[in-house]
Amino acid sequence: MNVFIGEFIGTMLLIILGNGVVANVLLNKTKGQNSGLIVIAFGWAIGVFVGVYASLKLGGSGHLNPAVTLALAYLEEFPRQNVLTYILAQLSGAIAGAIIMWLAYRQHFQQTQDGDAKLAVFCTGPAIRSTPNNIITEIIGTFVLMLGALLFIKPENSLGTLEALPVALLVLGIGVSLGGPTGYAINPARDLGPRIAHFILPIPQKRNSDWTYSWIPIIGPIVGALLAAMVFKYFLS
Repeated sequence: MNVFIGEFIGTMLLIILGNGVVANVLLNKTKGQNSGLIVIAFGWAIGVFVGVYASLKLGGSGHLNPAVTLALAYLEEFPRQNVLTYILAQLSGAIAGAIIMWLAYRQHFQQTQDGDAKLAVFCTGPAIRSTPNNIITEIIGTFVLMLGALLFIKPENSLGTLEALPVALLVLGIGVSLGGPTGYAINPARDLGPRIAHFILPIPQKRNSDWTYSWIPIIGPIVGALLAAMVFKYFLS
């Protein structure tokens, strides 16, 4: 139960802060409207730091990401029977976080007519829609995330609290360096959970939830994380 609570709360906080900064930048009449990618990248980095730290304090493992969970299970860093618990906690935490973010910005969703911007607050989408290139971008971004995290962490401590900061800085770097093509989902729960929230919430003048794209930020991160785990296992460990 502590594992579920830790992963749930950590992912919820990640999404409140991460999706919250996107709302602040994209929605009408906010204090941060049009403040740009750098602000978004910093907001997500802080979200990662707070989420990982909170998860660990509450008994979770600080994964907050099904791709990370699957890669660490492949490396046998934790009992594999916990994989489903982690992923369910991450996905439900992401949905809850997106709903809380929407409550905070509800008036601004009402003041925004652009359905694409409203969707972008919740989930990622490509700047140029190209399935092969979009998948490759997500694979590369998550490969960098996973390999960097594996090199940061101590084998005996998993994603310990002291490692929350360098992982957050790594996410900041990925955002400003690789976030242009697809918005750097690099986390299936981060994209799918808020996309589900967008689908079910009574948001005025919203567009469809772009389910035709939704599989890319799921498959791409999983492949990227597993590739990083293989490289680490066979060449760097």
